Amino acid sequence: MIYLKDVSYVRLGSPDLESAETFATACLGLQVAERGKKKLYLRSDDRVHTLCYFEGDAGNQTVGFEVESDASLQDAASTLEALGHPVHAGTAEEVEQRKVKAFIGFYDPTGNHIELVVRPERSGPRYFASRDAGITGFSHVGLNSTNLLRDELFWTQVCNARVSDRIGDISLMRVNAIHHTIALLPGPAAGIQHINHQVESSDDVLRSYYLLNEKRVPIVFGPGRHPTSGARFLYFKGPDGMVFEYSVGVGEIENDETHRPRQFGFEPTSFCMWGAKPAG
Repeated sequence: MIYLKDVSYVRLGSPDLESAETFATACLGLQVAERGKKKLYLRSDDRVHTLCYFEGDAGNQTVGFEVESDASLQDAASTLEALGHPVHAGTAEEVEQRKVKAFIGFYDPTGNHIELVVRPERSGPRYFASRDAGITGFSHVGLNSTNLLRDELFWTQVCNARVSDRIGDISLMRVNAIHHTIALLPGPAAGIQHINHQVESSDDVLRSYYLLNEKRVPIVFGPGRHPTSGARFLYFKGPDGMVFEYSVGVGEIENDETHRPRQFGFEPTSFCMWGAKPAG
């Protein structure tokens, strides 16, 4: 069993780093931690970075998850190799780029590129937002799945993810107390479906709704409230078509022994109890 502690970072290729930086700071509200000729590191909490844009194809996307120790990483590599998932051990240069002690990379059954990392760096100076979006931290990702049932088995039987709730065959899975760290959603190919940042209050969600509208950022879902996690949310589209989410009030599940995943029907009211529907 591979024990994931938390989601650590997202790495996104982009052919236009200047536009990505403008969006990340003026719209999304992240802090530039480090800027290079071909890389842009962004902060959203006490970690030195949670999002890295690098010069490249927009289809080049990676999600990093933290594991406990070097021994855990080695055990994970052995488990994945035994199951037929080739593993790449990060070189010294790649480790430096990710600002971790060590990592391995592999592809999940759909083909999503996943990295498992040890000791991601924290920052001494506190996170200082580029705008007052109310962000309190990077929280979860949505991953495309070409086979929801198969991929749920991978994340729950090879890794320690536990299903919190399902909408149809969509799985919302937790690796800690937070309702979900991974959401598996149907997609035609591998890719990150959305990237979530938590904000401080419902007021922040609504303030951003009006600000993003003024800046002509496409709002793709919300404002609304998920009946599963209870979170109030807003989804909007960033550079290269990536969807970002603000949410607040996501529930926590403290007792794995007593929690029973709820089954919601695959219908609009299962995604938003207020009546919001995805655009397009």
